[in-house]
Amino acid sequence: MTVTKEESQEEPEEEPGEPGADSGEGDMPEAYVPSQRRLERERHKRARARRATAVAALSTLVTGVVLYLVVVNAPGWSRTKETFFNGQYAREAFPKVLEGLWLNVRLLLICGAAVLVLGMLIAIARTLRGPVFFPVRALAAAYTDFFRGLPLIINLMIVVLGVPALRLQGVTVDPVLLGGTALTLTYSAYVAEVFRAGIESIHPSQRAAARSLGLTNRQALRYVVLPQAVRRQVPPLLNDLVSLQKDTGLVSIGGAVDAVRAADIIVGRSLNYTPYIVAGLVFVALTIPMTRFTDWITARMDRQRAQGGTI
Repeated sequence: MTVTKEESQEEPEEEPGEPGADSGEGDMPEAYVPSQRRLERERHKRARARRATAVAALSTLVTGVVLYLVVVNAPGWSRTKETFFNGQYAREAFPKVLEGLWLNVRLLLICGAAVLVLGMLIAIARTLRGPVFFPVRALAAAYTDFFRGLPLIINLMIVVLGVPALRLQGVTVDPVLLGGTALTLTYSAYVAEVFRAGIESIHPSQRAAARSLGLTNRQALRYVVLPQAVRRQVPPLLNDLVSLQKDTGLVSIGGAVDAVRAADIIVGRSLNYTPYIVAGLVFVALTIPMTRFTDWITARMDRQRAQGGTI
């Protein structure tokens, strides 16, 4: 059989399924379909989560009912209810306690900022290197040791009651300012140790690498060491701020009318302690969001650390 020249130059036909064939679908990847075992495992996890939630709710309900029955069946419950849970005095105390709470909030904001700044300066002073800075390090260490060991209530009494007794010219006798000063002195010592722990947790190679890039000691501290140290110490810093928020109520010992003092005035007039319960619940309502935010920050940083992310 003779093959002509034209027939020999024809292109061969492509078989279906070959690489060059036009299938009409291109190179689209197939959609992911989870396996039956994976689906069963996810269903099992959801069932366990629902069961755990139900058990937790039931146990909480049972515990609450038991505590309620124990309290209401106590011999002195009627007298306690009248003295500590009187609705009339609660309604009377609530607006006055809220008005006094604004002073506590202002003290928290102002003293919190002052504590962070002063605590950072003390921490930096304690981490200065070289023999020439020994007096600075010694003074910073003495400050933190003294105010961490001195009870806050005694510090408040010394500052709020002792400073006006000196009759110094130009020194304020306002109990709010003096109480805020005492809070700042005490909490800056605690915050300084938190900052110092964060600074010392940074590996020396970080500072050495910064110096090798041409940064001075001050620049290495500011741009390399401090950002990492502060980021690591955010949860304990927030815990200290939560404690500061509660302790702002102690300024009432100098006569400042905050939430606690407002409740104390009503208690002194009525001899009913319900206003104290109202003030305590207001502080709890103010503290819980800060506590939950601290827990969220801590959990987030723990997840980042577990995954090898930036902390």
